[in-house]
Amino acid sequence: MKRREELRNVAIIAHVDHGKTTLVDQMLRQSGTFRENEHVSERAMDRNDLERERGITILAKNTSINYNGNRINIVDTPGHADFGGEVERIMKMVDGVLLLVDAYEGVMPQTRFVLKKALEAKLQPIVVVNKIDKPMARPEAVIDEVLELFIDLGADDAQLEFPVVYASAVNGVAGTDPEDVTKDMSVLFDIILNHVAPPVDNSDEPLQFQVTMLDYNDYVGRIGIGRIFRGSIHVGQQAVLVKADGREKPFRVTKLFGFVGLKRNEIEEAKAGDLIAITGVEDINIGETINQAGHVDPLPLLSIDEPTMQMTFRANTSPFAGREGQHVTSRKLEERLLAELQRDVSLRVEMTDSPDAWVVSGRGELHLSILIETMRREGYELQVSKPKVIIKEVDGVLSEPYERVHIDVPGDYSGSVIESMGVRKAELQNMEQQADGHYKLEFIAPSRGLIGYRRDFLTETRGYGIMNHTFDHYRPVVNEVIGGRRQGVLVAMETGQSSAYAMGQLEDRGTMFIEPGTAVYEGMIVGEHTRENDLTVNVTKTKHQTNVRSATKDQTTTLKTPRILSLEDALSYLDDDEYCEITPENIRLRKQILNKNEREKAEKRKKVGTK
Repeated sequence: MKRREELRNVAIIAHVDHGKTTLVDQMLRQSGTFRENEHVSERAMDRNDLERERGITILAKNTSINYNGNRINIVDTPGHADFGGEVERIMKMVDGVLLLVDAYEGVMPQTRFVLKKALEAKLQPIVVVNKIDKPMARPEAVIDEVLELFIDLGADDAQLEFPVVYASAVNGVAGTDPEDVTKDMSVLFDIILNHVAPPVDNSDEPLQFQVTMLDYNDYVGRIGIGRIFRGSIHVGQQAVLVKADGREKPFRVTKLFGFVGLKRNEIEEAKAGDLIAITGVEDINIGETINQAGHVDPLPLLSIDEPTMQMTFRANTSPFAGREGQHVTSRKLEERLLAELQRDVSLRVEMTDSPDAWVVSGRGELHLSILIETMRREGYELQVSKPKVIIKEVDGVLSEPYERVHIDVPGDYSGSVIESMGVRKAELQNMEQQADGHYKLEFIAPSRGLIGYRRDFLTETRGYGIMNHTFDHYRPVVNEVIGGRRQGVLVAMETGQSSAYAMGQLEDRGTMFIEPGTAVYEGMIVGEHTRENDLTVNVTKTKHQTNVRSATKDQTTTLKTPRILSLEDALSYLDDDEYCEITPENIRLRKQILNKNEREKAEKRKKVGTK
């Protein structure tokens, strides 16, 4: 079988924050891909603003490097399981994977998730133990953990014979001995060339290209990115797009792009094994196949794990609707959600009985919150309901998602964490004490018990705890309340501007979410009550003016610092009768029914209905 010996296709997979993007940076630099005088920012592959701010990779990205006359195509993938749809598709594009594992943290939930996908795709893994320069690095123990994980996931004999590279991506060094990683990354390049199979060269056969990623450009329209599995393609060629439903759409290839470093260069032709981008067909979608005209032979559609969490997205109906956003109508909102479906295969959007509401399903809170944050930055206004897990039928039984939770916590706080996880019906699977006095805890917990838990967890551990979780499996539904908010909220009774005087009077009633001078409306949530019930309060009241001088008139009101909620905090804080209002400038919590009397009537009707 003829192969393209000068080409390798690899993906970099790992748990979030184990150093994938930093490693790609160093590989690009040391391969001579950049000019010596070229300015390149750190984590150059993370080009999205949200990716840079949060330090995570959200979208998979292609690059390629040249090394000793060989071309290595590299795909940088997200480490967070909420973006697992990106990882699953990438497995179809490559012939091998670099599995990065932190030399201290070792195997984590997403390590299991991404490796499982790679092994299922029959890819050849290379294990890279990264951050070897950490003071608490434990490379030998980490390799043992990785080997156990391979066996646990059913790796075959060939996959178990994985080579190991020890590296410090941030310092740009790698080696096969953990005590000797002081030179450069040439060892890693050589191992990739020696252990990842070159693609088969069947470029003389009819074309077969599958779309695994999408992009959009105002000048050329939609761009399909993927791998040529068979044959060759050139600009001007007549081809056929085979749609997901089997329809055939003839078109002419207008442009082809290859990947070099961080650039996308226009090319005239490409052949089997190449990762390329193609334009010329407007309604191309992920998973669809492009064939040569007269030789229709589509590849199987991509299999993607189903969403596990959903929220209702609505057009903004608050009294402040339309003040801050450019796109506020339900039509604009629907167009945007449907456009997101074209790029994100893990997302689902369903219509509801209301023309102003859609049920949006995703892989987790982060997946949905990134979509919301992206939309608000694009000028959209919307309001969303409390996130809920998706219940589905498995073997005739209603089942709910469970997650594998890994927690790293100082010993002083381990007891309170185990107790609080127990309240959320989590089962402790493993408990291990580390040399530094920290405990590693592993739980299996219902997903609904984890909604909103991160804030409580950080409070319980004084910010020293680290928690990671990923979807594990479905189990029969447990018919009892799990997790949820214990405290009631402080709800504004009037529309106006909050005053320091009014807020000072309410400090003993709870914790404020707003600052003095904030515009509020009736039904808006302005704080958390100290008790379990909701309390309607007046935060706009001002001090009554008189002509009598006060001996304390020069004193100013000193208020406690309010708790300002981030988007993720706000979404996980929501209760069933509340919305989160999102605009380009503000994130507000509100009651679904704004008027106090109408809320009380609805509550009475609800109680009567449940008797």
